[in-house]
Amino acid sequence: MASRRSSAPSPFRCTECGWTTLRWVGRCGECQQWGTVVEAAEQTGIVKTVTAASPARAARPITEIDTADAPRRTSGVDEFDRVLGGGIVPGAAILLSGEPGVGKSTLLLEVAAQSARAGRRVLYASGEESTAQVRLRAERTGALHDELYLAAETDLATILGHVDAVQPELLIVDSVQTVSSGLSEGMAGHPSQVREVASTLIRLAKERALPVVIVGHVTKDGSIAGPRILEHLVDVVCHFEGDRHTALRFVRALKNRFGPTDEVGCFEMTGSGIAEVPDPSGLFLGHGSPEPGTCVTIALEGRRAMPVEVQALTVPSSTPNPRRVVSGVDSARVAMILAVLERRAGLRLSDQDVYVSTVGGVRLVEPGADLAIAIAIASAVRGQAVRHDIAAIGELSLAGEVRPVTSVAHRRTEATRLGYKTIIDEGCGSLTGALRDLAVRPVRPVREEIPAF
Repeated sequence: MASRRSSAPSPFRCTECGWTTLRWVGRCGECQQWGTVVEAAEQTGIVKTVTAASPARAARPITEIDTADAPRRTSGVDEFDRVLGGGIVPGAAILLSGEPGVGKSTLLLEVAAQSARAGRRVLYASGEESTAQVRLRAERTGALHDELYLAAETDLATILGHVDAVQPELLIVDSVQTVSSGLSEGMAGHPSQVREVASTLIRLAKERALPVVIVGHVTKDGSIAGPRILEHLVDVVCHFEGDRHTALRFVRALKNRFGPTDEVGCFEMTGSGIAEVPDPSGLFLGHGSPEPGTCVTIALEGRRAMPVEVQALTVPSSTPNPRRVVSGVDSARVAMILAVLERRAGLRLSDQDVYVSTVGGVRLVEPGADLAIAIAIASAVRGQAVRHDIAAIGELSLAGEVRPVTSVAHRRTEATRLGYKTIIDEGCGSLTGALRDLAVRPVRPVREEIPAF
């Protein structure tokens, strides 16, 4: 006799992908995520219920959809508006992530204060600080206003009650990992709780055309904590980054349904809060008379071109293995540039300790800075300074060629606007040509022909 298959629901399921199992496991067998398998409250499945849509929500041709009722409005912080694509869209769900202590709460408190000064009521729901603590920070940063309402709550239902009572035009929840819902099992921060809280807030934003800004924690590897579905649900994902040892901060858009994702907002942490940096060029340049071992390059941060000064220092080495110390640049690319300088340009560097750094704590990861790094090192070796009105842009190949990089015209335009009269780029042809133009000549003649093996 054939055995009867039990119709009992699987007691455990994955909150990330819906995979079910008869017993608890630490890792999902479908999506391979850890800690997402929880006890299921009810059997999962497709609800076969058809509900007639109301006339206001009936499907219409896309050409008949009017976007006049969803204009962008400024947040009061121009650099934040730049990242969002021009402003905040009504009903948008914005997720702001970043490492602890980078300044997420300070930035959003400034956004809330500026929106309140513009006459829009703001509700700031803090699940990590008390209202007194937020008030103290607001006094320090000058963010006090009668239209800015504070609530220290970690219960989702209570936050929704505050929304009904205050009727805000902007809702900020700090953070989603500290808020819990009674409709979902588990403690605050659990993947099922994060998904329930986020989906409820997003549904609230869409139904009331209320923009919601949600703060999200990050893990050790820099990714947003919680289920991956959190990033899929929201409309905009912004990442707030910066070095704790420097005051410079960047906001980047990793996802934006309403604008580009290649814009970057620049901020500076000060004693009185966070300040916008509309023109960050002065932060990455040295001051004073030209010194050997410095060269300026035009780097791209998103679509923004910024001059960055690269500094190099070479000293005779007293050890068999010379030191190679870098800060703000890739050590592998610097090692390659040193090999090209010694082989193609004839500079002797095998007995020199080489130090390469950027000014202002900025990090250069693009190959467009190769030529500036090479010129700075050559200038340090020869003791000949490069003029302040010279900028170098180009990628350096192992053959000693200077290759073009992306957005060359945009970089040249920005360099000209900032007063750089001479631009060294792929037009020089090779590294030796660039050094010849700058009168940074090699120690020994460069061999034009390399003997065959």
